[in-house]
Amino acid sequence: MRKLVVAGIVLAFGWLAVSLFGADEAPKYKIKDVMKTCMKGGLCGKVAKGEASADEKKQLVEYFTALAANKPPKGEEESWKAKTGALLEAAKAAAEGKEGAGDKLKAAANCMECHKAHKGA
Repeated sequence: MRKLVVAGIVLAFGWLAVSLFGADEAPKYKIKDVMKTCMKGGLCGKVAKGEASADEKKQLVEYFTALAANKPPKGEEESWKAKTGALLEAAKAAAEGKEGAGDKLKAAANCMECHKAHKGA
């Protein structure tokens, strides 16, 4: 009986440690969801052109935040962070209505450059 109680306590502490420190949360959206909505679906272009509502701008920032939190399917993680970070910063600037943010967002949304380095099979 004593061994069972000790084992239960060890398991409880192990679960607590993993839940607090070990397991990273998965990003809210997968890469394919971001591509479907933001790139193919036109949300990124709409924000870049200044035609998006405040909610759409907020949604783009949320999607690009998730994109940056994903792991690249292939290629260097440092390159992934740089490319997705540029997208996220440009989206945030556009959402805030900063001067020239639309052009920066268009430049950061260079599909071929990112796909060459990171698109999986």
